[in-house]
Amino acid sequence: MTVWRRWLLAMVCGVAVASIYAAQTVLEPMGHDLGVSPGLTGWIVSSGQFGYLVGLVLLVPLGDVVDRRRLIAVHLAVTAAGMVLTASATASWVAFAGLAAAGMFAVVVQTTVAYAASMSSPEERGRNIGVVTSGVVVGILGARAVTGALTELWDWRSVYVVLAVLSLGLAALVLAVLPTEERSGRPTGYVRAVTSIGGLFRQRLFLSRGLIAFFLFASFGTLWSGLSLPLSDAPWHLSEGQIGLFGFVGLAGALGAARAGRWADAGRAVPVTGLALGLLILSWAAIGQLTWTLWIPLVGIVLLDFAVQAVHVSNQHLLTTAHPERISGVIGSYMVFYSLGSALGAASTTALYAAHGWAGSSFLGAGFAACALVVRAVSRRLSVDGAMQSGEGTDATPSATGKPWSGSGTAAVTATDCSPATTTGGTSPSPRGSARTSPAVPRVITNRS
Repeated sequence: MTVWRRWLLAMVCGVAVASIYAAQTVLEPMGHDLGVSPGLTGWIVSSGQFGYLVGLVLLVPLGDVVDRRRLIAVHLAVTAAGMVLTASATASWVAFAGLAAAGMFAVVVQTTVAYAASMSSPEERGRNIGVVTSGVVVGILGARAVTGALTELWDWRSVYVVLAVLSLGLAALVLAVLPTEERSGRPTGYVRAVTSIGGLFRQRLFLSRGLIAFFLFASFGTLWSGLSLPLSDAPWHLSEGQIGLFGFVGLAGALGAARAGRWADAGRAVPVTGLALGLLILSWAAIGQLTWTLWIPLVGIVLLDFAVQAVHVSNQHLLTTAHPERISGVIGSYMVFYSLGSALGAASTTALYAAHGWAGSSFLGAGFAACALVVRAVSRRLSVDGAMQSGEGTDATPSATGKPWSGSGTAAVTATDCSPATTTGGTSPSPRGSARTSPAVPRVITNRS
């Protein structure tokens, strides 16, 4: 995949996710203009989030059924329609409907990541996923700063007009420059694609990586949904525009983590996850100093966004490698954990801040990060125990995907922490572990990195 195409897909992700998060910075003027009471303005953001959850379940599996390139263009066009409806709303219910529609079709992000994965060769899949998903973080964090600037320059409606124009322009570019996917097998039926999602939750790889994402983005949401509270309070008393600039600080860390895709391609997704989660806990020690200094928390914010993006890219690389036949459904289901975790972090950080100040929110964010690290440790322990009980090197040991190890030319998942490996001709190379070879039967691989 060319550099131009990678960055086009990253822009699609950024604009789509901005349609959900843009309202966070303009809740007060939107609520006042639409007649929404201050106690109910949270529903402005929630309407888009609920639409997004529906889209994850009902729309993302379409990527395993129809051409993803055209699906991306259609989703962008409908997202633009939702933005136009929101920008022209004179009543709150109209704005809610527009935001819900835009949020539902903003799952174009997951379809875009699936397209990038399916169009990538195995040796560059992680790199491409890393670049494309960096657009998500740019959209989340960049929307805070850009939205504030546009609102001060014109009004909140201009934000959604700009997003609508960008969505339509990107839809046209996607159809014009991206190639159509070539699928070797017959496409999965839509009903089967949706119903098969339930089976993923019985597989260790998917469940462990999903739970890591749940706590990961709960920690992420704790920071970015609560950061404005101490910054607008004593001793800082920063304006909305000044608070929005902190989003650019987070971008430095998130964009730096695009390197995580290259590490995943090199077979280092498992150790990167552990190191990044440790770094996430450490970042909260710096962020917790916000009540008396700004410089130390700025470093912490860069570290936090780097860690979150590194784990997120590693998770998606492992899942798409393990399930190449249904990439869209796997990514969409994985992102359910992301959405629920983000919602938990956003809801709990405000409550703890009111009761215990920023120290309480910081301990909460660090606690979520620690829970993610515990999930990873437990998953690795269970994998090692399972390999030992079955006898390392025994034939046809089930993989973490719920399927037995297969022969040459198939992707498998290692027994320890479910890191990917490739079996070819009965030999399974492992960069850090060991593998026994047999002329006919592949063996279990252990990777303790």
